[in-house]
Amino acid sequence: MRTPIRSLTLAALISSTVLVSVPASAEGDLTIRPKRLPDLVLGSEQSDYSMSQTRYEMETGQAYKLAIESTGRKEYAMKAPEFFGSIYLRKVEAGDMEIKAVSLKELEFEREGEAEIYFVPVKPGEYKFYMEGLEHKGMEGVFSVR
Repeated sequence: MRTPIRSLTLAALISSTVLVSVPASAEGDLTIRPKRLPDLVLGSEQSDYSMSQTRYEMETGQAYKLAIESTGRKEYAMKAPEFFGSIYLRKVEAGDMEIKAVSLKELEFEREGEAEIYFVPVKPGEYKFYMEGLEHKGMEGVFSVR
């Protein structure tokens, strides 16, 4: 008959071996600085309805920083409901403020300004982003997360 201590030791050894051999599925490394995405500039001298980027490629588990800049030519309300629900939001910086929040609903620019979003995508997929009410003017794009 085995003693309970020997059985527990053997069970702990087996379970620790199994846990060590399972690879992680995230691609990113959260111990390094966030990867900077190309800035999203809203409006330009050529058109109040231009956007500098319409597609962003990302991977789960990688930390990112996205700067969004409004030229102030219009009021822009950026929405991305499915995307905002599928990220871990680290913080938002705007002006001299650092905002720590659990989630975002929208970023609204009433005049010229900039906000930086620090986040980690946690769910793969294709996510639409748009400037509310200006989609028909072409102000929409996609966040692609693999």
